[in-house]
Amino acid sequence: MKNTLILSLISTALLSVLNAQDLAVQDDFEGNGTITSWIGDECSINPSLSNPFPNSTNPSATVLEYHDTGGQYANVRFEVNQPFPLDEAHTFALKIYVPASGLTGNSPNQVSLKLQDGSLPAPWSTQCEIIKSIQTNQWVTLTFDFENDTYTNLDPTSLPPTQRTDFNRVVIQVNGENNNDQVLAYLDDVEYDGTLPAPKVYGNLVWSDEFDADGAVDGTKWFHQTQLPDGNSWFNGEIQHYTNRIENSVVENGILKIIARNESFTDQGVTKQFTSARLNSKFTFTYGKVEVRAKLPSGSGTWPAIWTLGKNITETGAYWQTQGFGTTPWPQCGEMDIMEHWGTNQNHVSSATHTPSSFGGTINTGGQTIPTVSTAFHVYEMEWTPEKLVFSVDGNVHFVYEPQVKNADTWPFDSEQYILFNLAILPSISPSFTNGALEIDYIRIYQEGSATSIEEGLSLPLKLSPNPVQDQLRIKLPSDTQPQTSTIRIYSLDGSLIREDSVSIINRDVTINDLSGLSIGVYLVEVGVGDKLYSSKFVKQ
Repeated sequence: MKNTLILSLISTALLSVLNAQDLAVQDDFEGNGTITSWIGDECSINPSLSNPFPNSTNPSATVLEYHDTGGQYANVRFEVNQPFPLDEAHTFALKIYVPASGLTGNSPNQVSLKLQDGSLPAPWSTQCEIIKSIQTNQWVTLTFDFENDTYTNLDPTSLPPTQRTDFNRVVIQVNGENNNDQVLAYLDDVEYDGTLPAPKVYGNLVWSDEFDADGAVDGTKWFHQTQLPDGNSWFNGEIQHYTNRIENSVVENGILKIIARNESFTDQGVTKQFTSARLNSKFTFTYGKVEVRAKLPSGSGTWPAIWTLGKNITETGAYWQTQGFGTTPWPQCGEMDIMEHWGTNQNHVSSATHTPSSFGGTINTGGQTIPTVSTAFHVYEMEWTPEKLVFSVDGNVHFVYEPQVKNADTWPFDSEQYILFNLAILPSISPSFTNGALEIDYIRIYQEGSATSIEEGLSLPLKLSPNPVQDQLRIKLPSDTQPQTSTIRIYSLDGSLIREDSVSIINRDVTINDLSGLSIGVYLVEVGVGDKLYSSKFVKQ
């Protein structure tokens, strides 16, 4: 499974190129459109019908047919992958032809264009609508201006549309809803007068742990949080001690195991009957994608979690607090729960956010049931952008947190967070419990750009081969390189020095041997030659 990292790096790099430009939103139904998700609700649609009424107003060869045969809420709609920036552009236009012979009932001849939040269970609940009158038996061009036209918010407490950042669905409806009238109509040249920002592609691996070195957890990447925060117990009624012992956290056969045990253990003058481990990453980040491939323990009373906290949290004994960064209490620091699993609800995994506006028993949560969470590995993922948080398992999204109003109460997620792994024990633990483990195959964090600590852009490129590399990396220096002694350094993408070698450069070819000890991932190699610095990235597979 770990070799899929190489394919992931290649595919995300290609996506970065493809998505470099902002995206237009339009469809002429002749194969030139960017709208690919037309859906008919309670009506039939044909997005590739030969234009039955071509003329000088609309000579187009192909149109979309909209046929409402009496559906109470009939409409046609599409969605885009992120909200329309209506503060910058706010107009939607379309052509429509409604033959009078295709109408029944006494509904006024009109077209509604509604903007909705497609991520809501009831997308219409906060919609904004503009209605335009039409004439039958002719092509009509309609423009819906959400800044200047009269609009209706279904929820009267909603903000004006140009202040909204949650509309990602367009609904087009002919002759209203709550009726059983029939409508035959033809649509063409649907377009939005702005563009959507290119989707963020988090394809640059900036930090990872593949857990390839058996034994104790890598202390350069992880901190064992063991101090009881209130001097006696942990939060949420947890009844375990967290320790830094290898009995509770160990890497075996490429897997990190966080092991909870039923055993009497005394620490900090307090005796408890269970032990486990809680790891803090010595890496923080703002925005990006987190992937963790894990298998979960089972049994009532077990509570494994993969989550984040703000680097600024004032929590006694937390790593970043011990480093002097603790300035903000919980929940003001923000918490993002990538995965939680309670053994009392076996196979249901959930994700959540905790902010000043909702914390503890937060309403900001979602989850899904997966029958094999404790028998197979799954990839738990969070994508964190400046606009929203998206939580998924194996690519299946189950929760999106995207508050309409972002402020300190709803969105403390604009500064650095760190990763936590832990396995807690609750008082509901099964009497038969002896031990259980949260098993983690890897964690990978991706962002848009290179880590700021690696100034690759200030150096000259190297020629490397092979790349990807397994054991031996060959470096070809410029042809004018003079014989001299030089230092070759290898860095991880978070800027940590991994290896340093002093070499005698006799000719332009230099070989670095025995890279087998490096974990799978992306690294930077740097060579100083005289007053010049050369560097390039390579992939270890």
